[in-house]
Amino acid sequence: MQTATKTDPKTTNSLPSTMEAAVYRGVNDVRLETVPVPEIGHGEVLIRVHTCGICGTDLKKIHTGSHSAPRIFGHETAGQIAAIGEGVEKFQVGDRVMVFHHIPCGECYYCRHKVFAQCPVYKKVGATAGFEPSGGGFAEYVRAMDWIVRKGVVKIPDGVSYEQASFIEPVNTCMKGMEALQLRAGEVVLVIGQGPIGIMLAVLAKRAGATVVTSDLYPQRLKISETYDLRHNVNASQADPMERVRELTEGRGADAVIVATAGNSLIRPAIDAARPGGRIMFFAQTQRSEVTIDPSAICVDEKTLLGSYSASVDLQDENVKLVFSREIDFSRLITHRFSLRESVEALHLASHPGPESMKVVIQPGMEWAKI
Repeated sequence: MQTATKTDPKTTNSLPSTMEAAVYRGVNDVRLETVPVPEIGHGEVLIRVHTCGICGTDLKKIHTGSHSAPRIFGHETAGQIAAIGEGVEKFQVGDRVMVFHHIPCGECYYCRHKVFAQCPVYKKVGATAGFEPSGGGFAEYVRAMDWIVRKGVVKIPDGVSYEQASFIEPVNTCMKGMEALQLRAGEVVLVIGQGPIGIMLAVLAKRAGATVVTSDLYPQRLKISETYDLRHNVNASQADPMERVRELTEGRGADAVIVATAGNSLIRPAIDAARPGGRIMFFAQTQRSEVTIDPSAICVDEKTLLGSYSASVDLQDENVKLVFSREIDFSRLITHRFSLRESVEALHLASHPGPESMKVVIQPGMEWAKI
């Protein structure tokens, strides 16, 4: 049985001293291990993880070795508060919550200019299951640090599932991209890629009043798009999405193009797909590399290249309200659920998605909760 921490936190019954976690040990090397349950300090909470979605950024770190080892990744986390440290008044043991792993300081140059992902405090991860803080959702328990508890832990209302709540962070990132694009009702938007993020972006673009064309190589994914009332879906393995775009724009091209799939091969087609004066959003290009871009498309054709990365604290209230309202059932994007003991298999599937796989989640709470 775990002894009391330095702050003698309040806990649910008694906490174990150890737990299971999917530990990153190096490039393409993740192992299920037994590690200590994190201790919490003043102003912090310990969260028992129910559901954690697997994000493409987690996979990029695992496959490229961009981060030192060992670490425990996972940041799309929802669960139940198991212990609270001294000074915590907003939460109680047993509260159902989701946790953001990044929260900015709100005062620095970048925060004043609303570029929150560049804030030095934002770059400090404030949720950990041990080792270097890295999110920690691929474990049984996660420690949320004090500045995260103040602004980045959100109570889940009754009637909303842990699965739905685990989409708050990725939906926020998509809403941030929509804000940057400044979509107007009636515009035509092409969303390239219909994985979970692509569908979220397309749904939000439609919600903003745009006419949305989606494209993907897998017809199975386009079938899922249709269930979200996305009507202009193009199987890119058989047809050119630009033909549909031209039909809808009198041949001009899309008002906005969103690249929602990783890799650089679609950057030039995306730029070409935008009309003169149109906007192109790179949403999944998170690895640094060099590409060739025709500068006249930017200068002569007056096209605008945009990027969007991570979440915005300014959108948090709107984002949480949308997800909790269940106006959009994001949990339907989940196609595969794995226990924590199956986490290595889960990460392998998420790294090699097939036509039938969309959102893959790891659920340490599979054993103790049914919602």
